Amino acid sequence: MKKPAKRNVGAKAKSRATKAKKPAVAAPNPGRLFQTLNAFQQTAAMRAAIELDVFTAIGESQNTSAQIAQRAAAAERGIRILCDYLTIMGYLTKSDSHYGLTPDAAMFLDRRSPAYMGSISHFLDSPDFIKAFDDLTAAVRKGGTMMGEEGTVSQENPIWVDFARNMAPLMKMPAEGIAKLVKAEKGGKCRVLDIAAGHGLFGITIAQHNPQADIVALDWASVLEVAKENAQKFGVAGRYSTIPGSAFEVEFGQGYDLVLLTNFLHHFDVPTCESVLRKVHAALAPGGRAVTLEFVPNDDRVTPPEAATFSMIMLGSTPHGDAYTFAEFDRMFRNAGYKKSEHFRQPPAPESIIISYR
Repeated sequence: MKKPAKRNVGAKAKSRATKAKKPAVAAPNPGRLFQTLNAFQQTAAMRAAIELDVFTAIGESQNTSAQIAQRAAAAERGIRILCDYLTIMGYLTKSDSHYGLTPDAAMFLDRRSPAYMGSISHFLDSPDFIKAFDDLTAAVRKGGTMMGEEGTVSQENPIWVDFARNMAPLMKMPAEGIAKLVKAEKGGKCRVLDIAAGHGLFGITIAQHNPQADIVALDWASVLEVAKENAQKFGVAGRYSTIPGSAFEVEFGQGYDLVLLTNFLHHFDVPTCESVLRKVHAALAPGGRAVTLEFVPNDDRVTPPEAATFSMIMLGSTPHGDAYTFAEFDRMFRNAGYKKSEHFRQPPAPESIIISYR
């Protein structure tokens, strides 16, 4: 008689235990909530450090709290606490009592660096922008800004002069990215319309790479004064003309090889965007291209975080603006008559470039 096989009770029990095992779940952390509610202090600390020129002092080897305090005409206690906080934030290092610059701080926050970006705090942290989030609860209920009916997109809003004067350093990298993607260095006659030109850096960079490129900048008259100053500074003023006014009202002219739409479309709802895209389409020469620079989240709208969080800025500061996905941009351009659009992410920069073909 055949003996019954022995049951491997231990193995089966182990198998059941393995199947029942669930992935570990992180314990609730009140510290994260505490950090989030205090996050405004990070903005204040960065503004103070820029205003006191802390990063430049450390770059010049004045790297103890006493040395930095003397240079900044500030209290040593205040400097020590500020620098410790910046170390925790990841912008400084600390060894004994000596502070150093992390790579980001050395590149973007030491005033001696050609890539210095300290000026952008004057715009990004301006009282007008901060005020936009004073009552975010009301803005969420409304679905748009509480800064009047039009927010930052009101006619001749002086905030855009501040933008033009302070934000150019942040745009050097994407401006070079656009010039590279459109192959500006290949030269040849090229007529470029730069809509909402601001500081003018995007058109100016193309003109620097292509000595046969003529740039037409469109923006409010007061903003264009800054763009013209920059065109003179970078040696392209002889090929730089302007159209003052609103992109929705003035005539663009025709025959442009490129039309630049940089940091513009996110301020408006889809129908408004499509209306200006149709005007751009009519202004392009056959074979012309519209070049868009935008914060473009993935379809899930929560990644990548730098692009996805931009929609919050639009909620606080505009009536209908948003961070649109590429699928939404592609649909807008197709509805306005374009054949196709191509999407180029530009890491480590948070913005994408979209090239749309007439």
